[in-house]
Amino acid sequence: MIILKNLTLSDGSINDIRIDGGQIVEMGRISDSGTDCTDLIGLSGFVDPHTHLREPGFEASETVLSGTRAASAGGYSAICAMANTDPVADDSNLVERVYDLGVEAGLCFVQPIGAVTKGLKGLELSSIADMSTSRAKVTMFSDDGMCVHDENLMRQALLEVKKFGGVVAQHAQDPKMTVGAQMNQGAVATELGLTGWPAIAEEQIIARDAQLAQETGSRLHICHLTTAGGVEVVRWAKSKGIQITAEVTPHHLLLTEELVRTYDPVYKVNPPLRTADDNTALLAGLVDGTIDMLGTDHAPHSGEKKDCEWENAAFGMLGLESAASILHQVLIQSGAGDWKLFEEIISKRPAKLASLDNHGFIKVGAQANITVFNPHERIAVTEMNQSKSNNSPYLGLEFIGRVQHTIYQGQFSMMNQSVREH
Repeated sequence: MIILKNLTLSDGSINDIRIDGGQIVEMGRISDSGTDCTDLIGLSGFVDPHTHLREPGFEASETVLSGTRAASAGGYSAICAMANTDPVADDSNLVERVYDLGVEAGLCFVQPIGAVTKGLKGLELSSIADMSTSRAKVTMFSDDGMCVHDENLMRQALLEVKKFGGVVAQHAQDPKMTVGAQMNQGAVATELGLTGWPAIAEEQIIARDAQLAQETGSRLHICHLTTAGGVEVVRWAKSKGIQITAEVTPHHLLLTEELVRTYDPVYKVNPPLRTADDNTALLAGLVDGTIDMLGTDHAPHSGEKKDCEWENAAFGMLGLESAASILHQVLIQSGAGDWKLFEEIISKRPAKLASLDNHGFIKVGAQANITVFNPHERIAVTEMNQSKSNNSPYLGLEFIGRVQHTIYQGQFSMMNQSVREH
């Protein structure tokens, strides 16, 4: 049994919470002693709609065990694992393998994402129906890392997931417009002599797929939105009643293309870091609800793939352990939003997207998946080291605000050492 004392919830109320048998069994004032959470914020367990766990196939970069350790340290009680493993998670056997590895690790819930197309090749649909009825109960499908570029194939995928209320999560990138692209297209790319990545390559795919979602009446999710124009396209689609959701990553809220001047491959990411104006538009879209949620796009890479020249380095950066601290900085510390919105962005909405019924709530009778966040404690990024990889773009930085405890299925899966009994 766990009792959390004096915990401030997102609505500002202060509660004691008794957890027993994996569930929240009592809330209010409890006379028994427990873990003192005075001045700490209690939020429904974080849910990441966009994680790369690399297993099977790329265990030198990450495993399900190491990835879920990082997730738990970052406050996540559930993560959605992308399909671009080796072999690709494009059938029921493969998604069940990832699901079982998550159960074995036991640190957070691992919901596999199935590939839209076989082998991520964009030629024919994967076994979408079989994955949806498998033990992993897959509801989200994505070729992330690759865009489902063929219009007819994308239409077929949307119609297929509609049969069971699923969703296609699109990596919006027109491959014909991004051949050899290394960074955001613009003056900095020209100055550095690197091939530019135009914003329109993202925006026109979003617009096309929004229209396909409207035509089919199906659900569409946009992965890692990065441009001001993309925000406007999603805003337009929502105004038309199209079933579209979108995510933004921590790095696209905080970092800009100016960092590429260092030629440090840690800043090489797909889609690329954009401009400060794009960052501003992304935050505004997050605050007004155009962008629904935060997705880390946690993309660990071994030193072999990152410690090399820029042109040869892999795209991607770590995100799970630092995401909440960054969201706290850009949303709460800046005054742009409050704790209710914070919880919606990092927990409730992604749980709904992925159809995770046991996540996104703090109430009596609910499964106890709770993140306790300390908005006052400083943490250096060098202390965030649960991943097997170290390609964090935030090394050398310090944030105010860190995850204090993560409770998954009624048990502490991560507990900060500075625990106080009351």
